[in-house]
Amino acid sequence: MKKIKDIEPITLSSAWATLKRIDFDYRFKNGQWKRLSRETYDRGDGAAILLYNTQKQSVILTKQFRMPIYVNAPSESYSIEVCAGAIDNNEDPLETILREVEEETGYRIKSAQQVLAAYTSPGALTEKMFLFVAEYHDDLKKSSGGGCEDENEELEVIELSFEDAMTMIKEGSIRDAKTIMLLQYAKIEKLFE
Repeated sequence: MKKIKDIEPITLSSAWATLKRIDFDYRFKNGQWKRLSRETYDRGDGAAILLYNTQKQSVILTKQFRMPIYVNAPSESYSIEVCAGAIDNNEDPLETILREVEEETGYRIKSAQQVLAAYTSPGALTEKMFLFVAEYHDDLKKSSGGGCEDENEELEVIELSFEDAMTMIKEGSIRDAKTIMLLQYAKIEKLFE
């Protein structure tokens, strides 16, 4: 049974990403059709990675300013996150994350394992995040990282113990969903045991 018809997308903004209002008819379980309207924000898909070192029992995270967090809570405007980035022009998620790791953290890894794919906020965002894990070692460090200046990125690279990262989730210092998912994945899959 058809559930959606007469879809009418209206672009509201197309600056950094595309904001659309989509009007459509939706058939409810009782068979009644209603005209609904939803807004979607499309900035493309993304990739994120948890870099971990079993010997050192450590992970690499980043810290950066996030305007949406500032708008919501100015005192919490810096976010501690796994390395991540937007997938450019039909680029493969793995290709994206290998590039982002070097730009953001300074590590040059050759491979990563995709472990999850999730919609980060399906009520408003079209973004699908492809989540990876990869082991890093000190000899893979090629630069100080910190992001791309031409993309106006300024990141702090943080190496900390896996235990400290898990404590930071409990204490509320890590609030980023993709980071929490990947750290929880590491715990469930016992990457550090």
